Amino acid sequence: MTPTCFDVSITDRIAHVRLNRPEALNSMTRAFWNELPEVIEGIDRAASARVIVISSTGKHFSAGMDLNVFAEGLSDHAAGDAYTRAEAFTRHVRAIQDSISSLERARIPVLCAVQGGCIGGAVDLATACDIRYATADAFFTIQEINIGMTADVGTFPRLQKLIPEGIVRELAYTGRRFSAGEALQYGLVNAVYPDAASLLERVMETAREIAAKNPLAVAGSKRAITYGRDHSTTDTLDFIGVWNASMLPPEHMREAMMAKMEGRTPNFPDLLPVRKTAF
Repeated sequence: MTPTCFDVSITDRIAHVRLNRPEALNSMTRAFWNELPEVIEGIDRAASARVIVISSTGKHFSAGMDLNVFAEGLSDHAAGDAYTRAEAFTRHVRAIQDSISSLERARIPVLCAVQGGCIGGAVDLATACDIRYATADAFFTIQEINIGMTADVGTFPRLQKLIPEGIVRELAYTGRRFSAGEALQYGLVNAVYPDAASLLERVMETAREIAAKNPLAVAGSKRAITYGRDHSTTDTLDFIGVWNASMLPPEHMREAMMAKMEGRTPNFPDLLPVRKTAF
């Protein structure tokens, strides 16, 4: 199915996924939440790229979740009593959470290029990516408090592990804008660039550098870093040891060393596509 909320292109093993509804400030409609995991998981399953870059179009990265998504979720489950409606709405929210988590589950790194506003659900998206970059005019807002609700799609469990907890609490309680300069200062973004053109140029440069590395080693690094975020140091060291013992091919290391000695680009095999079924 051709996505309606994204433009997707793959060049030189880099998948470029662009939010493409600038006239609606790239708000996240129901179609968005359904299409995002289809796009990301499709690229990952097919092993058609080694890196994913997510960027946007227009003045703002995204105005966040379209409020109709909430209204539709409530109307879809209008029958029943208060408890069955609550259970149904919880499943609705979990489906949205799972959509964002597809970025984290992908075997390959996901880089996020933010220009202008990154609001509400867009913060959830950005925090689920591996690395974030921004333009000088970018800003971030935990918008949910401004519409009388608690952010529930993924901002809190991820953001509080990226920037100081006190800053997260301030942003969550006040709903104020968080500038690109602040985001850089506290480590939410890796770098800030003057405009969208220079932002995308540098992000693509980083993507090309990652794409030239051993995909298996990059996938292992992503797994280990994500695992380490959620587990103890002891458990993570054990995890990495088991990973390397089972998935560290000596021939890949030899190729990396020989390519360096010979002054050439190393030639590594791509990850294999993922089967949809066990057989």
